[in-house]
Amino acid sequence: MPEVRLVGPGGEQVGVVRVEDALRLAQEADLDLVEVAPDARPPVAKLMDYGKFKYESAQKARDARRNQVNTALKEIRFRLKIDPHDYATKKGHVVRFLEGGDKVKVMIMFRGREQSRPEMGMRLLQRLAEDVSDLGSIESSPRLDGRNMTMVIGPHKKKQGGRSDQRRARDKREADQAAQGDAPQAAENTPVNDEATQAPDEATQEA
Repeated sequence: MPEVRLVGPGGEQVGVVRVEDALRLAQEADLDLVEVAPDARPPVAKLMDYGKFKYESAQKARDARRNQVNTALKEIRFRLKIDPHDYATKKGHVVRFLEGGDKVKVMIMFRGREQSRPEMGMRLLQRLAEDVSDLGSIESSPRLDGRNMTMVIGPHKKKQGGRSDQRRARDKREADQAAQGDAPQAAENTPVNDEATQAPDEATQEA
């Protein structure tokens, strides 16, 4: 009669037992017998609530995906002499990017004699940084780059990985579906039956 090294639901070692006895113990405890190390000699099986195991595995996979934030670097351009309406519109884009967890490269383009007034560009960038300070902070201070002045604003940590309600709802559906279907493809976690022992993209927002 085939044997397995049985592990209890709390991780305790039960010892080497016949598969028939392991199945009986699982039935008595209203648990499942899951083979966790089929290549061991004898194979290792564990008593567990398999439905709960599948659900928790799906939750962990979802959390892992959520933590793997792909932060994009968005770019938005300002003119030095920007009118209030355009400023408000472009600031709105910056706010949206930061709320989405993305960094923003802000560029001021100087024209002609404007190049002799870099302090005006500095003031405009500092004004923008102050206006969005509740969402992000300066990661790369304003600096001249040829005829342009650039600055990078990054989202506060609590804003990184921001997701829409629709994205969160989709993650929940995925977890629920995984819990109802097959287990995540982890190493050899299969139930035992009675017959046999998963540079940042760069996007540009033009003026």
